Amino acid sequence: MEKKRVVVTGIGAVTPLGNTIDQLWNNLVQGKSGIDYLTKVNKDDFPAKVSAEIKDWDPTLYMERKESKRMDPFTQYAVASAKIAVEDAKLEITEENASRVGVWIGSGIGGMATYEEQFKKFNEKGYRRVSPFFVPMLIPDMASGQVSIQLGAKGINSCTVTACASGTNSIGDAFKVIQRGDADVMITGGAEAPLTNMAFAGFSSAKALSTNEDPATASRPFDKNRNGFVMGEGAGTLIIESLESAQKRGAKIYAELVGYGSAGDAHHITSPAPEGEGAVRAMNQAIEDAGIESSSIDYVNAHGTSTELNDSFETKAIKKVFGDYAYNLSISSTKSMTGHLLGAAGAVEAIACIKSIQDSIIPPTINYETPDPECDLDYVPNTAKKQNVNVALSNSLGFGGHNATLIFKKYE
Repeated sequence: MEKKRVVVTGIGAVTPLGNTIDQLWNNLVQGKSGIDYLTKVNKDDFPAKVSAEIKDWDPTLYMERKESKRMDPFTQYAVASAKIAVEDAKLEITEENASRVGVWIGSGIGGMATYEEQFKKFNEKGYRRVSPFFVPMLIPDMASGQVSIQLGAKGINSCTVTACASGTNSIGDAFKVIQRGDADVMITGGAEAPLTNMAFAGFSSAKALSTNEDPATASRPFDKNRNGFVMGEGAGTLIIESLESAQKRGAKIYAELVGYGSAGDAHHITSPAPEGEGAVRAMNQAIEDAGIESSSIDYVNAHGTSTELNDSFETKAIKKVFGDYAYNLSISSTKSMTGHLLGAAGAVEAIACIKSIQDSIIPPTINYETPDPECDLDYVPNTAKKQNVNVALSNSLGFGGHNATLIFKKYE
């Protein structure tokens, strides 16, 4: 059976760099950081003092107040970014097409804030004080569930939970749904709201977070002095559809989604596999799925977390996949500006790839000051680069040994 062509017709995001695509993209291109001092929890309780928070959040801009009270922040972000993307795609969901419009939104951890709040109530006042909405606010699939309820999408409805690869895997899984003909349109991406006491406690205890106290320079992927990631929150959504569906409704097309690869490390619960060999297999699989030569890729949006192991292993993986051509690639980690949005990271980074194709500009890796001999590729240091981008590849690597790669191409 011939695989259907799949195109991107809408994008939406709520991020630490802004809640519109224009704000997000302009800030990325200008190398602005969305990282600041921690306010969502008491920074004096943790060695990490900085995070990437969404500013001035008002859920009522996107939904009824009563509805928003029954959603954890990660679900609010998902609903908001999905509504922005659907509007951008000028997609009308009607009785006629509802069953052919699906939703697939990933979240690494779901409603952490809800869990902590309700556990406190239970401890202090017993089970009767726990909200009847506790479970539906907590579970990670509720982003997908609520988006479908709010928008009336009745097709396949799912959620991929693969830690920091959740957004990328969800988009890849949604891509395959359309390719095999099970839906015409998918609303897909990732959402996360992890800025809570227990998340900071867990990651701090694991020594994964940057203890750099200067917000502007804390996230420094590929730099020799990197010392951990900066946690962030937000959501990104793509509207992807079969080419026939997009053409039929005269939709504008941002880019074509052409390849998806996903591979397990079978190695360690938190550390990447030696030499990034799992990432190598995910990238190779995506390149093969796309039916392209690796040398036709212009830009790699790296997972680039700013942790010691990730950045050196991902660099090795890129060299393994691309050989000498690796030195000609433009690579950047937008996490240097957005922080690490965990399960939402891959979705927001997919948007960065799509915009780079559209605008022929590659966002930089900021805070790149001291080269690391282990990381010697072109990470587009500090300043955006004007370059024609025909093909862009995005990597996401998650705890549990999850590696996921997407490839986007200029639509022709």
